[in-house]
Amino acid sequence: MHTIEHSFSGKKVNYYFNTEFIYLDQLIEKENAIIITDENFYSLYQAKINSWEVIVIKPGEENKQQDTVNFIINELIKKQANKKTCILGVGGGVVTDIAGYVASIYMRGVSFAFVPTTILAMADAAVGGKNGVNAGIYKNVTGTINQPDFILYDYDFLATLPHEQWCNGFAEIIKHACIKDAQLFSLLENNSISNFKNDKKLFDEVIATNVQLKTAIVIKDEFENGERKLLNFGHTFGHAIENLYNLPHGHAISIGMMMAATISEEINNFYSTEKERLIQLLKKYQLPVSIQYNPDKVFEIMQSDKKAANNSINYILLNKIGEAIVQPISISQLRDLMNMQQ
Repeated sequence: MHTIEHSFSGKKVNYYFNTEFIYLDQLIEKENAIIITDENFYSLYQAKINSWEVIVIKPGEENKQQDTVNFIINELIKKQANKKTCILGVGGGVVTDIAGYVASIYMRGVSFAFVPTTILAMADAAVGGKNGVNAGIYKNVTGTINQPDFILYDYDFLATLPHEQWCNGFAEIIKHACIKDAQLFSLLENNSISNFKNDKKLFDEVIATNVQLKTAIVIKDEFENGERKLLNFGHTFGHAIENLYNLPHGHAISIGMMMAATISEEINNFYSTEKERLIQLLKKYQLPVSIQYNPDKVFEIMQSDKKAANNSINYILLNKIGEAIVQPISISQLRDLMNMQQ
């Protein structure tokens, strides 16, 4: 186990890497804690958490909605959860997003912590304090920025993670490399999912690197007024197609990164050789790089994106691998650029 502590605007957050789930007993009192998890995790690990109070929700992005939040709040009331209760989100990114959001609004805020159990949640979703839910096909339009007390990483949970979810999670790791870390990009090029599955030390290195990278950005710009926007690389187009076409998050972001790279090539002098490196890396991690889509429907959703303002969208483009910028693009120009890709 190794521990890192970081100070955000409102609190200090501890990250416990390569730690066993049982270590929670030393971090929080069970009688004051309630686990929120989903049916997938519960079916696999019920015996591991049966000594805790547990609320089980339906899995999947389609259930990351206000109705699920209302269900959890009613269950918390039944269990007499109070201001001293700590909510513990144990699961993937959907679970941590919902658990953090519920904790932020229940009784105007109670403490919470995460045990991420997927690659996507470990490297990205559980880190940074963004918590929220969707409104139909519109992603994360309701939410908070609120940091957990701690995040505990037990890699043993990954033994039951399907291979396609390893691929899905590595999309966010590739995203981090694209925007801030050329060395990480090279590390990914020189390895494979099989390497990371079979080498716990190597896997711990890549997860800790991603957490440190994202955390450093968030500390500088916790409420997304500047540099934190870089973390949206691939997400403008990716979020628009994710729920519209029922894609796994990582698949949508992979396609979104390719759209952003293509736009970067068109207007930002991003070299085609660099774009080809990204294509080959995404394919190596078994991620898609294109999709057939309805441009009118996708564009309608993109115009409702949180990053849209004053007839333009703050798009995240690449100067080169490891260096991203925020580039406002007019709605009309963006439509023209998208049409060029059809």
